[in-house]
Amino acid sequence: MATIEDITIEVPAHIAEAYRKATKEEQEQIQLKFASIMQLKVLNSRQDAVQLLRNIMHEVSKEAQAQGLTPEILDSILQN
Repeated sequence: MATIEDITIEVPAHIAEAYRKATKEEQEQIQLKFASIMQLKVLNSRQDAVQLLRNIMHEVSKEAQAQGLTPEILDSILQN
């Protein structure tokens, strides 16, 4: 299970007041929703990074092939 930490975020005063007046259960639901939104942000950032890496690898591969690099030559290089 993930470690839970407190954070502070800035919101308009009326939102802060509404949160403070919410029941414990409502506050927990808000916290879970916020955590879910942030988890999606982290996941999307990772997916974007993976896609960028794939694109770079594809471009490097195309360039290497255009310059005559074959799988056999690459294997020979990696063996040395």
